[in-house]
Parts: sequence; structure tokens; C-alpha cells
Amino acid sequence: MSKDEHLNHSTFHPFNFITPHHSRFTSKKAAFTLAEVLITLGIIGIVAAMTLPALVTNNRNKQLEAALKKDYSVISQAFDMYNAKVGERITPSTISGGTLKTKILPYFKIARDCGKGSETTAAQLEKTCIPNYINTGSTEKNSTTYKNFTGKNYMSLGKFDDGQFVLADGALVLLENNTPGQLFISVDVNGYGKLPNRLGQDLFMFEIDEKGALRPMGSAGTYYYDEADEYCSKTSSDPMNGAGCTYKALNEKDYFNKLPK
Repeated sequence: MSKDEHLNHSTFHPFNFITPHHSRFTSKKAAFTLAEVLITLGIIGIVAAMTLPALVTNNRNKQLEAALKKDYSVISQAFDMYNAKVGERITPSTISGGTLKTKILPYFKIARDCGKGSETTAAQLEKTCIPNYINTGSTEKNSTTYKNFTGKNYMSLGKFDDGQFVLADGALVLLENNTPGQLFISVDVNGYGKLPNRLGQDLFMFEIDEKGALRPMGSAGTYYYDEADEYCSKTSSDPMNGAGCTYKALNEKDYFNKLPK
């Protein structure tokens, strides 16, 4: 064997690169220390705590938006069915004195009839969903179930106590037609047993005009329309703040992502 052949044979033999020391080094397994594991878990926990509430809120808001659109359609269809059967539109002039519920109830699928909400005896009031104590000899009380848009004040019940019933999907419908010229229908889209229970967040108002059209409250010309947004404001403490938010909730893309906390 020549000198060059010997060098090539000894230098480039594949097994010459793997020494016993190198073999022991490559077989050693890397491992995390307990401290490293705890630090990693702590970081994951912090990130989860920061992001999960936002995800939960976002999901809830999407559900409220979808439920509002659905119930708006359900209510509109009920009034259309009444018109098709009776041959006339329900308007403030044709329906008065608390008779709206009797007229419209057969056109809904209901799970519970809650009475009026302003009954005169304690036994009757116990059967209501959201009782108003105006007829029990005391002055009218604000709701202890619902608050206004910002949550800064309890909501007045005067526009929600002429009929109440729960739909098959759990939504609560509340009526007002005991005041001349006023015909309101409101809906708590996720039911009165679920939060946030705020006007303009999960409780929305509609008005029936003289043409029989069901109009989202807060649209121009409705009872709670205000150019300065007094009834859909993040600063107003008015008990009826939120009453004028329905139009925005149905038409503004990011409405539910900007609800006051």
C-alpha cells in the first residue's frame, strides 16, 4: 500500500469520526428542569388569563347579535301573520287599552305566559316574569332585574308591563300599549335569567308606527330617538338609556364589540 493510499484509508474511514467520547455525548438526552417547566406553565397561564375573557365576551356578543336579528324576524312575522289573517295592520290607533297581547299572542310559539307584569295582587305578581308594582298601592318601582345601557342605574318598568311572555327559544317579550299613541314591543334576546340584563345590550325595544311598521327604537321619528344620543350613550345615567340603541344594534357593524362594561 502506497503512502497516499494509507493516508486516505486512515483519514476518511467513516468510523474514524465516531469516537467513544462523541458517542456518549450524542446519546445524552436533553431535559427541562422543574423551574423551566413551572416558568413555561406560568407564562401559558398569564396568556390564557389575558385572552380567554376577551374570547368569551366576543362569543357572547356574537350570540346576542344573532339572537336580536332572529327575534326581530320572529316578531315581524307574527305581525305579518296577524295582518294576513285579520286583514288589517296593528297600529297605535287600532290597538289600545292593553289589548295588544291578546291580539298578537296566537302568532307566537310561547313557552310561558307571564301575565301583564302589572297585576294588582301579590299572588298574580308572583307569576309574572318581571313584575312592576305600580298597581299595588305603592309608587312605581324600577327594575331590580334590568339596568340601563351603562349599568349605572336600574331601568324603569313603565314601558314593559302591559304583557309578558317567553318564546320557545327562551327570549322574553314585553309589551306596552296602555298609553295613547304608544305601541312598544321589547325583547330580551337571551332571556331574563341570563346576563347582562341591560337595556341596549340584550334587551331591545321596537315601536309600531301608525302605518303598522315594526321600527327599531332609535331610528328617526321613534319615541326614544334623540339627535344627541341621550338614549344610547356610554355616559348617560338616564334610567331609559339604552332604549334608543336597537337601530344601532341592527345597523352598526361593530356595535356589539363596543358595548360599555
